[in-house]
Amino acid sequence: MTATDSGRPSFAVLAGVCALLLAGMLFGASLWVLAAIAAAILLVANAYLAKTWSTSVVAVRSSGDVELKIGSRVDVQINLTNHSRLPVLWVLVEDLLPHRATMFTPPALAVDGDRIQVIMLWAGQTKALSYQMTCNRRGYFQIGPTVLETGDLMGLYRRYRVGTQPQYITVLPKIVALSTYEVGSRRPIGEIRMRENVMDDPTRLRGIRRYQPGDPMRSVHWAATARTGVLHSKIYEPSSIAGATLLLDLHIDTNPRIQEPVRSDLAITAAASIAYALHDAGEPFGLATNGRDAADRIRTEGWVGDYRVRDEVTSAASMQSESDRLRPILQPASRGPVALREMVGTLARLERTDGLTLPELLTESESKISSETTVLIILQQCPEASLASILGLAKRGWAVAVIINTHDINDYSAMAGPMIAGRIPTFHLASEEAIMDVCRQTLTR
Repeated sequence: MTATDSGRPSFAVLAGVCALLLAGMLFGASLWVLAAIAAAILLVANAYLAKTWSTSVVAVRSSGDVELKIGSRVDVQINLTNHSRLPVLWVLVEDLLPHRATMFTPPALAVDGDRIQVIMLWAGQTKALSYQMTCNRRGYFQIGPTVLETGDLMGLYRRYRVGTQPQYITVLPKIVALSTYEVGSRRPIGEIRMRENVMDDPTRLRGIRRYQPGDPMRSVHWAATARTGVLHSKIYEPSSIAGATLLLDLHIDTNPRIQEPVRSDLAITAAASIAYALHDAGEPFGLATNGRDAADRIRTEGWVGDYRVRDEVTSAASMQSESDRLRPILQPASRGPVALREMVGTLARLERTDGLTLPELLTESESKISSETTVLIILQQCPEASLASILGLAKRGWAVAVIINTHDINDYSAMAGPMIAGRIPTFHLASEEAIMDVCRQTLTR
């Protein structure tokens, strides 16, 4: 990208040189004339050096976009080459990182090495800026761009460039193996046993008993009847499909900053683990969330890298922190590894948002959610408007279950009480250890 000036020599400097030259010519002071000429030559020479140094250094990033797991290490290397015949005495190189990648302890990306260096390059020489990062938490991170700063030896000129375009690292959420999954939808004849006999599953024979008036003839066990001479009927187990549409609330009002990044990461880990368990069971799984997709935000807002001062370059090239997206992120319920990979990647990139609230999310996405799946809502807080929307969804015939993502058992009890009264199953997600058994209970319908 084209280098830009942070500023030019001030008008006072230029005026001083011109005044000195004029005075020397008027008063016949040859030393003044020589001083003015020397100053002018110095200004021109420094301007030439600053321009040459800023345009001759070419930076090349050696790695591209990657997907990694938590705990993985990634190597970042930027090769800088001086393509001019003059040595570049100094160039300040900085590879930018988003603030949220380093703001917590431990940081989401732990940097090992220097990502800011001052480098001297001889003519045709190549040097590398390299460092390593350890991925401690899930997320979607913009690494770079690389900002170059150089200038003349006297500090009269400063030139700034964005040397390389950024790369993007997707850190996938952790997957926890569930001990079992027993949340069934209202669609009968599936994989999960149910406690109440909504509809018998003819593929799951539980036993036989004496025939009772009202038993259909198709349930008669003719072999047992022939052996005993008395009519006997088959008893079937009621069952249900285990599919789920995960509805994840990530609005900033119900996901307070004081709980970040622990609670939102825990919710996403639980969602990814449930999706993985459903995939292994061959059941459908889908996603609906009011969260913000970091990749979508970057595509729409982008970054710009040609500015007059280095602070503005750094600010503009960093990932933007706000978005006014008012559309939910939806993934229809489906099966298979492709759907699982897409969902896990989407969960990795999700961020809190100030767009749709949970009631608005339910309104926008209800018509697009599969009726064959349970609406499994994961939330941190449940204000009155959200509670009313959840109860209304259940009254309209949807199979609804709620995972309450809070550490305090008292907070869980306060939110779960009205839902239990409305015959909505609730589960307490207190910590990562609770994910294994969070969907262990059976949904009674």
